[in-house]
Amino acid sequence: MVDPKLRVLQMVARYGTVTAAAAALHYTPSAVSYQLRQLAEELGVELLSQSGRGVRLTAAARTVLRHAEALQAQAERAYAELAATSEEPTGSFTMCGFSTAATHLLLPAAASLRHRFPRVRLRVIEAEPAHCFDLLLSGDADPALVINSAETPSTADERFDQQPLLDDPLDLVVPEGHRLTEFSRVTLAEAADEPWILGNVGSTYHQLVLTACMPAGFTPNVAHYADEWDTGTALVAHDFGIILVPRLARLHDRPVVRIPLYGEPAPARRILAATRRGHLNHPLVTSTLTAINETAPTLLPSPQWTEGGVRPVGDGR
Repeated sequence: MVDPKLRVLQMVARYGTVTAAAAALHYTPSAVSYQLRQLAEELGVELLSQSGRGVRLTAAARTVLRHAEALQAQAERAYAELAATSEEPTGSFTMCGFSTAATHLLLPAAASLRHRFPRVRLRVIEAEPAHCFDLLLSGDADPALVINSAETPSTADERFDQQPLLDDPLDLVVPEGHRLTEFSRVTLAEAADEPWILGNVGSTYHQLVLTACMPAGFTPNVAHYADEWDTGTALVAHDFGIILVPRLARLHDRPVVRIPLYGEPAPARRILAATRRGHLNHPLVTSTLTAINETAPTLLPSPQWTEGGVRPVGDGR
C-alpha cells in the first residue's frame, strides 16, 4: 500500500549511510541509491546531501519522512484489519527478542501459535534489542521483545508502539562464603566496592548494569567482561568478582549465591513488546502478546531463590 521507496528513505535516515541501509534491507547499495533517486525525481526535491562518509537528510526529506511514518502506520492498521477478516490466518509470521525473553517468553508463545494456527509459518529470531528495532523497521519481524537502553528508540518514538510486559528484577550473584551472603537481601550500594563483571562495552547488559548502579551513587569497578550468564557465573564461582543477573535468567548449578536487591528504585529491567506503529491489533500479534501475558506472571521465582543450594541467612532484611 505504501511506496517501498519511502521505507528505503526511512532506513537511510536510521543508519546514516546508503551501505548500512542496504544491508538492513537486503538490497545492494546501488539499488538503494537508485530508489532514492527515483523518489527524489517523483517528488521534485533533493532528499540527501553528502556529509563526510555518510549522507545528510535535507529539510524536504524530513518532511517526507514525517508523512511517510503516518502513511506507514495507517497501512499497518489496514493490514491488521484485513488479517482479522480471515477465518484462519496463513502466511509467514516472524517474532524476535533478546536471549532471555526469547527463551522464556517468546518460545512458549510461538508454541501456542503453532498449535492454534497450523497454516502459519512461524519464525523466531534471537537478537539484541537495538537489532530487534531494526528488524521491525525493515519489516523482517513483528512483534519484538526488547528492553530500553541508550541504543534503542525511546518509548515516544512515533514509528513504534511499545507496551510494558514485565519488570524483571536484578539479583546480585556472589561466591559462596562472600560477606554479603549473611543477608537475605542487600542494597546495590553495599556492593559498590566489589570487583564487577560486566558485559562488553556497547552491549545491552553493560548499559543495564551502569544504569542500575548510577542511582546507587557509584560506577562499578570492572574487573572482567562476560556477555554470557554462564561465563559470568563461572567467574563469580572462582571468586573473580560479582555480577547482576536478571531474575528471568537461569544459571547453572555452581557454588554461588543469588541475593535479591532492595532500595528505591529497586534495580530491574522493564521488558517491552514493540511493534511497528499501527500493527499492534494484527490478530497474530494480539495472540502472541496474550500468550506472553499469560506466561509472564508464572516465570519469576520467589525473591528468596538462590543458586548453588545456598540460602542467605542473617538479619532478614
